[in-house]
Amino acid sequence: MCRRSLSILLILLLPMIGIALVAGPAVAATPRSTQARAWERADANGDGVLTLEEVRRMPRLARHFDAIDSDRDGVITGGEVRAWRESQKLRRRTVPGRGVDEILRLADINGDGEITRAELAQGMPRFSARFDRIDNNGDGRLAKKELADWLAARRPMRPSQKTGN
Repeated sequence: MCRRSLSILLILLLPMIGIALVAGPAVAATPRSTQARAWERADANGDGVLTLEEVRRMPRLARHFDAIDSDRDGVITGGEVRAWRESQKLRRRTVPGRGVDEILRLADINGDGEITRAELAQGMPRFSARFDRIDNNGDGRLAKKELADWLAARRPMRPSQKTGN
C-alpha cells in the first residue's frame, strides 16, 4: 500500500518537476531592468554601493547624490535610491503648483517672473521646443499662469477633482 501511494505521488510530481526544470533557465535568463544594468556598470568595484565618483556614470543620480545619501556615509545604496525616488513621487503629488515654481527657478534667469524663449533655451533646453505651445497669448514670454495652464492640461485629473470634492 505504501509503495503504491509513493508511486502515485511520483507520477503526480514528475510533470511539475519537468516544468520547473524547463522554466528554471528561462526565468534565470530574463533581462534585468535597465536601471539594474546601469547600476552594475557604474559600480566599478562591485561592492553593491555607489560612491560619488562611481555615480558620475549615472548623471541623474549624480545631480542628487547628497539628497539620496540619507545616512551621509558617502555612498548610496539601492535602498536609498528607491526611498529617494518614492519621496520625489510623493512630493510631486502633494505640492500643488510646485512644477511652475520649479520651472521659473530653473529658467527665469533675470528673475522677472516670466520666461523668454532665450531663457527657456538656456535654463531648460529640452523644453524650448514647447515654447510656442505654452505661450498661449503669443507675446513671446511665458507667464506663471501660462505655465500653470500648460502643466494642468498635461496632468490627468484625479477622481476627487472631477467630482468637485
